Amino acid sequence: MLSKLKPSAGKLLISEPFLNDPNFKRSVILMAEHNEDGTLGFILNQPSLLLLKDLMPDLWQADFPVFIGGPVEVDTIHFIHRCYDKLNSGEEIANGIYWGGNYETLKILVNNNSLSQDEVKFFLGYSGWSIGQLNEEIKENTWIVSNQFKQDIVFSQNEEQLWRDVIINLGPKYAHVSNFPSDPSLN
Repeated sequence: MLSKLKPSAGKLLISEPFLNDPNFKRSVILMAEHNEDGTLGFILNQPSLLLLKDLMPDLWQADFPVFIGGPVEVDTIHFIHRCYDKLNSGEEIANGIYWGGNYETLKILVNNNSLSQDEVKFFLGYSGWSIGQLNEEIKENTWIVSNQFKQDIVFSQNEEQLWRDVIINLGPKYAHVSNFPSDPSLN
């Protein structure tokens, strides 16, 4: 699978169907940063068994699922959102999708039930690549870079279907890949 787009913030990284790395198997990653220092993103379709309130007791109303953002700094919590009108903070990484924001405002909104799961997504850790590392992995056909997605994909609650939906969104050239089994020996 060849990727013609270059990586940048706001694009998706889609793992090739037979990637054996357990951290990234059938992963869809939203890139939040791509610059001269490297790349940082969050895996959108790897839920943990935790809720946000399990990790942050001051967010007692936070029944939000927490996703595994990646294998780097798994002791940190990050969030992306599409509710700038409520948070009035965050760095825009894609059209209408923001990374981070004011924690105190977030806490008030969560505890007042003013945010929904389709507006914000929380992550433990992140996925990171050093300078040039991601470009090499793309050349090796480990990843497809895509900008063909809607906001709803990023905030999808159907994690098992997300990789497949994103592959199908790439068009007929890639759609057949969505039916490949995760274990090639089953093919």
